[in-house]
Amino acid sequence: MTVNHVLVVGAGAMGSQIGMVCALAGLTATVTDIAAPALATADAALRSRLSRDIEKGRRLPAEVEAAFDRLTFRTDLAGAASTADYVIEAAVERLDVKRALFAELDKAAPPHAILATNSSSIVSSRIADATRRPEKVCNLHFFNPALIMKCVEVVRGPATSNATVDTSIALAKRLGKVPVVLNREIPGFVANRILNAVRDEAIFLLENGVASVEDIDTACRTALGYPMGPFELMDLTGIDIGYLTKQDRFAQSGDPKDRPSRSVAALVERGELGRKTGRGWYSYDEAGTRTPRPTAEVSVTS
Repeated sequence: MTVNHVLVVGAGAMGSQIGMVCALAGLTATVTDIAAPALATADAALRSRLSRDIEKGRRLPAEVEAAFDRLTFRTDLAGAASTADYVIEAAVERLDVKRALFAELDKAAPPHAILATNSSSIVSSRIADATRRPEKVCNLHFFNPALIMKCVEVVRGPATSNATVDTSIALAKRLGKVPVVLNREIPGFVANRILNAVRDEAIFLLENGVASVEDIDTACRTALGYPMGPFELMDLTGIDIGYLTKQDRFAQSGDPKDRPSRSVAALVERGELGRKTGRGWYSYDEAGTRTPRPTAEVSVTS
C-alpha cells in the first residue's frame, strides 16, 4: 500500500517529532492532540529545534520550510483520521486510553488505513480487538529523539497481516529509518529489553550504595561507549514513561521484579520526572545545564 498521509496521535516530544520525520520525508503529516496548548508547544519546539539545525548547517532552510508546509496540527481527531493512510498512536502509556483511541480511529479512518501504536510496552494484540481491522494493527516503535535515532521496531501481532508488516517496513525505510522486524510479540521488544536490563542494574547499584548516579553514568559512557548513561537517558525520555512501563509489565506478569524501583516511584510521586520538570536524577536550569543531585535526594536504599 502506498502511504501519502500519516496521522500521529499525541503531540508530546515523540509524537511531534515523528510527525516532523514524516513531513521531512515528503509525506503529508498531521499531529493531533486533545489539548490545543500541547499542539502550540509542539509546533514551537519543532521550529526551535529545526532552526538550530539550520544554523549548524544540518538542514537547508527550504527543506525545513517545505516540511512545515506539509505538517499540520489539529485537535479534531476524527477529521484528521478521515484521510489518513497510516496512523501512529503516540499517546500516554495506558491501555484503556489506547483501546479507546483505536476504537475511535477505527470508525474514523478509511478502511485501508493501518493503525499502529508507538508503544514499546503495550503490544498490539492488547489493542487490536478494539477495532474491526485487527489485521491492520501493529506496533511501529520509534526511539527518542525520533528526529535523530535510526531504528524503528516493526512488531507483528498474532492477527497482523503480511501486507501490514510490509507496508510498515516500507514506510520506515521511506522515513530514512532502519526497520527491525519482530515476528512475535514480547513486552519491551528488542532494544528496550536490553536497555531496561541496564537501567535495572544501574538503579540496583545506586540503591545499594555502590556508586552515585553521576559515576554510574560516567562508567557507562567512558567504559562501555554509551552516548549517555542510563540515568541521563531516563531524565531525557521522562522518568514517568519508564514508571508506567514497569507498572504495566508488573500488571501482566505479577512478578515483583517487574515493579518500578522504590527510587523511581519516589521521584514520580514528587513530580520529579527529568528534564521536562527541571528535576529528576539530576537538576536542570532553564538552559538545560545538568547538575548532580545528592544521592540521598534520589535514592531509596534497599
